[in-house]
Amino acid sequence: MAVRAAPTDPLASDAESVLAALDEARERTHALVAHLDDAQLEAQLSPIMSPLVWDLAHIAAYEDLWIAHRHGGEELLRADLAAVYDAFETPRSVRGEVELLDAPSARAYMGAVRARSAATLARTGAGDGVLCEMVLRHELQHTETMLQAMALAGLLDGGEPLAGTGPGAAGWIEIPAGRAEIGAGADGFAYDNERPRHEVELPAFAIAHRPVTKASWLTFSEGGGYERREWWSDEGWAWKEEYDIGHHPSVAAGDLEAPVCHVSWFEADAFARALDARLPTEQEWERAATWEQPLAATGAVWEWTASDFLPYEGFRAYPYREYSEVFFGDRYRVLRGGSWATSPRVATCTFRNWDLPERRQIFAGLRLARDGRS
Repeated sequence: MAVRAAPTDPLASDAESVLAALDEARERTHALVAHLDDAQLEAQLSPIMSPLVWDLAHIAAYEDLWIAHRHGGEELLRADLAAVYDAFETPRSVRGEVELLDAPSARAYMGAVRARSAATLARTGAGDGVLCEMVLRHELQHTETMLQAMALAGLLDGGEPLAGTGPGAAGWIEIPAGRAEIGAGADGFAYDNERPRHEVELPAFAIAHRPVTKASWLTFSEGGGYERREWWSDEGWAWKEEYDIGHHPSVAAGDLEAPVCHVSWFEADAFARALDARLPTEQEWERAATWEQPLAATGAVWEWTASDFLPYEGFRAYPYREYSEVFFGDRYRVLRGGSWATSPRVATCTFRNWDLPERRQIFAGLRLARDGRS
């Protein structure tokens, strides 16, 4: 599976194309939860995830805020819902406790907002297309979050479709020292944290041709991987001890040649140390993803990197600081590449995902790296 670039020109600026793309994403959203009843949509499936019905209404509230309100100058359709469906005003920890729209009302809200969006776009056009593309990708990203919650609750329709990486995919790719261009260019759509595009000087390094497989993880686990203190960082060992983590529950299921999934950064870091290797930096990952010898199985699982989520020099928050800026620092680690649940429209080579190092609910694995030959 090659790195999945976005379509050649995903940023549409005509209203008809924008609305068609929005409707296609909406069909995908509804299809993902079509096998669930209203009670399942309204339940909090995991304490670390939102009720699915919150995500549905949040998708609608975000769309109404940016298309009808910010772009079209209209009043919000439901100003009384703005705080409840604002991700910062109502964090995940309380979403199962506050009063939310029920499933039929959430679906009706989504439909009413979409009708307003269509009317707004017909009246004003899509402008440069940036805000509409942001709304579209926001929905596509939330459907992956919803799939994470469904996976935790055992409600995925057919399970997680992870395939093996194929024969002959093992080994290392040696990448020489040199300058590399990192980040998104000035044209087209990109999130603020992907810009500005800049050059970095990288030493020689090697990166694994494929992600770590379940079979390799079983060897690590059965070989004392969760008992060998020397393989764990201080923070990782404290996390493991606090939550009594002594194995990985989902590794033994399915194809053992498939990439390991639902691995925390702490576990990924310990696994790399056990093999006398390390996680790649996100700059190394991006250079390798565009190298002449392609990486195997990118897009199967998100891949943890060694990098903290920090701004590029010259970063400018756009169109709102809460998308990236409030998360910058050493609390979050960067993931690259996308997963089986990520839309190709989102999973570009420059896209930067991030999460806390203890998180296991995301569809994340790892790819090893090591210092290159001098």
